[in-house]
Amino acid sequence: MSQSPRVDYLTDPSRYRHVKLGFDGAVATLAIEIDENAGIRPGYKLKLNSYDLGVDIELNDAVNRIRFEHPEVRTVIVTSAKDKVFCSGANIFMLGVSSHAWKVNFCKFTNETRNGLEDSSAHSGLKFLAAVNGSCAGGGYELALACDEIILVDDRSSAVSLPEVPLLGVLPGTGGLTRVTDKRHVRHDLADIFCTTNEGVRGQKAKDWRLVDDIARPADFARKVQERALELAKASDRPAGAKGVTLTPLARTIEADALRYQFVTVEIDRTRRTASFVVKGPGAKQPGDVDAIVAAGAAWYPLQMARELEDAILSMRTNEPEIGVWLLRTEGDLAAAAALDETLLAHREHWFVRETIGLLRRTFSRLDVSSRSMFALIEPGSCFGGTLLELALACDRAYQLALPDDAARAPKIMVNAANFELYPMATGQSRLARRFYEEAPALDAVRARIGDPLDAGAALALGLVTSAPDDIDWDDEVRIALEERVAMSPDALTGMEANLRFNGVETMATRVFGRLTAWQNWIFQRPNAVGEKGALKVYGKGEKSAFDWNRV
Repeated sequence: MSQSPRVDYLTDPSRYRHVKLGFDGAVATLAIEIDENAGIRPGYKLKLNSYDLGVDIELNDAVNRIRFEHPEVRTVIVTSAKDKVFCSGANIFMLGVSSHAWKVNFCKFTNETRNGLEDSSAHSGLKFLAAVNGSCAGGGYELALACDEIILVDDRSSAVSLPEVPLLGVLPGTGGLTRVTDKRHVRHDLADIFCTTNEGVRGQKAKDWRLVDDIARPADFARKVQERALELAKASDRPAGAKGVTLTPLARTIEADALRYQFVTVEIDRTRRTASFVVKGPGAKQPGDVDAIVAAGAAWYPLQMARELEDAILSMRTNEPEIGVWLLRTEGDLAAAAALDETLLAHREHWFVRETIGLLRRTFSRLDVSSRSMFALIEPGSCFGGTLLELALACDRAYQLALPDDAARAPKIMVNAANFELYPMATGQSRLARRFYEEAPALDAVRARIGDPLDAGAALALGLVTSAPDDIDWDDEVRIALEERVAMSPDALTGMEANLRFNGVETMATRVFGRLTAWQNWIFQRPNAVGEKGALKVYGKGEKSAFDWNRV
């Protein structure tokens, strides 16, 4: 599948083709009603509530609307507006005509969207209840698995299934295998049967095997779903009487070699296959009390910057696959960045501040799992402090210019409590804890310098940057590092970076992404899946797959 025209990740409810939102007090309903004629690319129909990237873009946006625009919502019911079918998963014919890169990046974004449901449940008190009112297969069941609980209609026909292995010769691409074991604790042998059975499991057996939490006959289904949604809502602290913040459209200019927003700019150097991300820091005057923060709404700096950065990351990942190295830069005043972090920390329990921190956390995590080499360049005028320091800590390397003879102009970085408390990675650790393997001496040394502007020598001594060239060596050292990097195999770099970035605690989230990067990435290229007679290629054509029977 061609990578053009470019994919746009910005949308709003007026443009939805596949998702419907409804609100009733503490409960929202996110109903899937996929328009089979509205695929994001030509060449397939989205039948039986099957989805493609366009559907997930709407799903991601819809959940963000609930987070920010409806603080009164405590439980989201995820269900289908179609009769007898919840969701049949990723559209198989779409996968069959897609490039390898498209398939993998589609799975990655879908993973991030599913993980985002769990992130909001864990950090924001927003609970998700899957009301499975029909057949639920593959990625459809993976969507249900990402919810806190699953209720399945017991109508003698509706089943949950993960049929990718027997039908398509691939794996569930959005964490299905991992959530079945790590989250739902389905016994190994039962999971083995479940994942190699086309027809899935229904009714009481699905409940007994822990594939769903409860079942209900059709006459009782709606009542039981509503009752359980209200029970889940009771445990949430999202405010019933708060007014939401409208996510107004972002101002964005797309050029041939650049993306420009108010606080984020991306400039592409196609000759060198690099892109420079520049994130502007906050202005000196930022609202300090919650009333003023809420009044600022979508224009509040950390929220707007996070939305811009998220869109830039997603756009570059999908639309610029040959740009293999991202250079992360910042501009601004460290004191202003520190003052903003004090506000974030002071009001972190307020629903709007908490949701903004959540969007920042998830956006930084998108950097962690992007298959791009990332170098931070800390130069005069930089603003790598606190929240914005996370950009450098997410990079594979950080270079800080040393100017021993010009202390006033020498770039500084600054650590504060936000780096320890606000932005855990998929490992559950801060990037600092991951960086230093949670070794107390190194972390204590960094804590002792909280709030101090650190020049290149101090940052290097603390282990916060990779290299500190002076102005004589800076250009050559950075140039050589970039030339070496872009000359290496992108495949090898993707695998290496994913291994090195997640060197800390293993969690369900890291396993989901690790298995996608390694196993699914590999399987998507094997002839048994995508060869001329591979299972994914011949599905629906009435032909039988031809497998190479050698185990590799």
